[in-house]
Amino acid sequence: MATKRDYYEVLGVDKNATADEIKKAYRKLAKKYHPDANPNNKEEAEAKFKEVNEAYENLSDPQKRKMYDQFGANGPQGFGGQGGPFGQGGYYSYSSSGFDNFGDFGDLGDIFSSIFGGGFGGRTSSSSRRNGPSKGADLNVRMEITFEQAYSGIEKEIVITRDEECDVCHGTGAKPGTSPIKCPTCHGTGQVTQVQNTILGQMQTTRTCSACHGTGEIINEPCEKCRGKGTVRRQPKIKVKIPAGIDDNQTVVLRGEGEPGKKGGAKGDLYITVKVKRHSIFTRNGNNVLCEIPITITQATLGSELEIPMVDGSKEKYKIPEGTQTGTKFNIRNKGFKSINSNSSGDFIFTVTVQTPKRLTKEQRELLVQLAKTMNEQPPVKKRGLFG
Repeated sequence: MATKRDYYEVLGVDKNATADEIKKAYRKLAKKYHPDANPNNKEEAEAKFKEVNEAYENLSDPQKRKMYDQFGANGPQGFGGQGGPFGQGGYYSYSSSGFDNFGDFGDLGDIFSSIFGGGFGGRTSSSSRRNGPSKGADLNVRMEITFEQAYSGIEKEIVITRDEECDVCHGTGAKPGTSPIKCPTCHGTGQVTQVQNTILGQMQTTRTCSACHGTGEIINEPCEKCRGKGTVRRQPKIKVKIPAGIDDNQTVVLRGEGEPGKKGGAKGDLYITVKVKRHSIFTRNGNNVLCEIPITITQATLGSELEIPMVDGSKEKYKIPEGTQTGTKFNIRNKGFKSINSNSSGDFIFTVTVQTPKRLTKEQRELLVQLAKTMNEQPPVKKRGLFG
């Protein structure tokens, strides 16, 4: 029988290497020698890949490593002859959904997730299936407000739908006076591991416990109100303070107003996305408020003091000079939206549009004719027919 290479030599680590150093070396070599990563030299890569996996399987297990250090690869129990976690010479091709035909392999799931960006067969690795406290889910809602409310800020009350802790069992899911017990099938881990002997060697699979559905606990006497869930569905009213200056599609976050956590974990958060209604007069550009103000031809010619309507309902007096042309912009400082992140404010910018009268009285027409004469303009002539 051919002598096996030293496992430490295969992984390129010292005999005193830590578990983390062994894992790091394995990750690097598994990525390098995986047959799918060596399409032009699959046969040799497969052999090295098998050797690396065999070395890692034995050195990553403290008990097997102890036996190996004492007896070598062909020790009294022959623990080194199974060809690693992939069996004797076998490998599974990697696809976009993970490794085909694989269950969960505990630590290997973590390793290949970091190497190839996915788990085995699209499942989550064992490290992510912790049985301890976990944060509750976040909630997302939309709120519609007016342009004026976005300008000034507002406190509104909204109704949301979420799970809340059952007030009878206080979240345990068990009938008052009783408590959940540790699952006897998985011993509270939420997972069961099965080792099978196949033609490829020993195959180890880790699955969610079917008895407790991954919770690690069994409730023999469920709470009658929540039926063992530990939560009930409610529609509480939540007060939301919308800050002045918020813009369309911006989000306000209320910490701890989401779904309840599990096993004492923190509550999720509530994300409120704001929709600002369009205004018939005002528009917004950054923190600036824009609008158009119509003026008469005499106001444009002679100049005038205008009363400009503001977003908050007040009016601001502004004097425009004589000879103002249509399309001229004027700026009122610090009358725009407040900045949420600072104490500054935008400006109120209005554009004047000169309106030409469409209908004149006889007196108004005569006055304009006289004005035209003084300005050396040819007054309009009324035409009686096609040829004048």
